[in-house]
Amino acid sequence: MLWMPETSPSQTVEVRGLRAHLAEPAEPAAGAMLVVPWYTGVDERMRELAAALAQHGVTALCWDPFDGATSETHSIEQLVVLRDALDDANAIAEQRLLIDYLVDERGHAKVGAIGYCLGGRFVLLLGASDDRLACVVSYHPTVPLEPAPNHTIDVVASAARTAAPVMMHYPGKDALVPPESFQRLQTALQSRPRADTLIHVYPQAAHGFSHPETHGDDVNRRAFETSWHHTLAFVRASLSSDAWKGDVT
Repeated sequence: MLWMPETSPSQTVEVRGLRAHLAEPAEPAAGAMLVVPWYTGVDERMRELAAALAQHGVTALCWDPFDGATSETHSIEQLVVLRDALDDANAIAEQRLLIDYLVDERGHAKVGAIGYCLGGRFVLLLGASDDRLACVVSYHPTVPLEPAPNHTIDVVASAARTAAPVMMHYPGKDALVPPESFQRLQTALQSRPRADTLIHVYPQAAHGFSHPETHGDDVNRRAFETSWHHTLAFVRASLSSDAWKGDVT
C-alpha cells in the first residue's frame, strides 16, 4: 500500500485570486510541491496524490486549471474543450503565483513542482521560467511530436533551460507520446551541464500509468508503485537541506 488513509488537513483554498487545493502535513513541512494535474483537473486521484505527499512531510498545493471543473463534475468532452483552451503563458503565470504564495506567505525555503500528463508538460515549461524550483518531477508528460494549437511554448527548448534537477517517468507503450518525442526531451534534459537528470523508463507501461483506472493491468500498477518510491526519495532529498547528512553505508 502506497499511503495510509488521509489524516493531514486538506482543503480548497483561494490563493491570490486562484482556486487551489492544499494538503498539509501534520508535522512541520520539509518543503512544498506545486502539483499540476492531468486534464481531468483536481479530481479524487489528484487529491489523493497531494495527501500522499503531505503524509510524507511535504506541503502540496494543487493548481486548479479549470476553476473547480473535474471528471467528477464535467464530462470528458467538456474537459477536453477546457484543456484545449488553456494558454501556455497564462497557465505558467498562474503556477508562478502559487509558487510566490508558497515562498512569500507560507515561508517555504524550497519548493518543487510535480505534474502528470498535461501537468507533466507544464512542469517542464515551468522549470524553464522559474529558477526558484528545487526540483521538477514530470510523469508521462503529454508531448506529441506535433504540438497542439494551444502549445505555444516549445517544451523541448524549455527542458534544456531548466535549472532544477529533473526526474521524468516515461511509459514505453505511451500511445500519445512516441519514443521520438521522449528522446527529444531526454536529450534536452541531459544537455544541461549543471543540473541532474533522472530518467525512468517503464517499457511495458501505458500513458497515464499513475492513474488507478490503468491499474487493472499489473504492469501499470507496478510501474506506478516503483515510480512513486523513487519520486518520494527524490522530492524529499531535493527539499531537505540535510537529506544526505551522515555517512553513506
